[in-house]
Amino acid sequence: MSSTGSRGTSVKSNVGSPQSVLEPTAPAQPGWASPLLPTRPPWMRASRMPRSPRHSCHSHPPPTQRHASRRKSFVHLLGHDLASLAISLNVGGHIYSTLLGTLLKYPGSKLAEMFNSPSRPTLDLEGRYFIDRDGTHFKHVLGFLRGHEPPPSLAEEVYQEAMYYGIEPLAKLLEDSPKLFGELVGRRQFLARVPNYQENIEVMVRVARAEAVASRQSTVIVCVVRNEEDAARCHEVVNGLDTDKESVVKFGPWRASPSISDLLYCIKLDIERKGYSTSYRAHEIGKSFLTRPCEFLYKFTFTWW
Repeated sequence: MSSTGSRGTSVKSNVGSPQSVLEPTAPAQPGWASPLLPTRPPWMRASRMPRSPRHSCHSHPPPTQRHASRRKSFVHLLGHDLASLAISLNVGGHIYSTLLGTLLKYPGSKLAEMFNSPSRPTLDLEGRYFIDRDGTHFKHVLGFLRGHEPPPSLAEEVYQEAMYYGIEPLAKLLEDSPKLFGELVGRRQFLARVPNYQENIEVMVRVARAEAVASRQSTVIVCVVRNEEDAARCHEVVNGLDTDKESVVKFGPWRASPSISDLLYCIKLDIERKGYSTSYRAHEIGKSFLTRPCEFLYKFTFTWW
């Protein structure tokens, strides 16, 4: 039985056939079960079918090796492809924003290792990278990484940050500044030639604190000598004191050009850097109106309140 279409085309009708009269019969294709209900093509089925290791075309490394390779590729990606990524930092409560490449500018620094290592960085509650350190002067570290020099007035403070984050170019730059050059090359080199200088500073603080009970001030006697001859003379003077000889702190002798007054200034400076208020003057020996200042002994006064 035939019928004529709108354009005069003759179409044979097969009653009971599942095929529509408008769809021609498609030839069977490999991997297709039916022209009407196709199954997944072979390439999709193969991706889901388990394959035996004996017939696998590629050898798979053990899980530990796969994880290690992933960590390594993550570090590589972090250090290169994501250098232009903008990130936020929380440095001790101070919020900063910068590019990841800025932090990775010096690969050997501790700062770069914080963001270029397999270990996961610490995040705060807002998802910012967190560094547990006072961030007051971190802006000057970022400024240097961006091509700016830190202010000379903050050379010592920024120098401490440069040493902590391991940024050697910044540390060397600050060491050449007038303020740090005089401190590192001049004063500290001189104090390194004064025997037991730092230990004696600690002894002075302990003696002053021990005598501060129920007192507004406490005093510490200091003996300062430049050479061995002065040391012998100072020893005789100390033996004639009425005070406890064990509490007298001795500085010197040393082989350097700075004078006794220079060393006294250094002692006062380093004690005040520890947060104490102190002053000094020549210690007087003798009795009543016959007292006279001793050229070797000095009295440091600690004021507590």
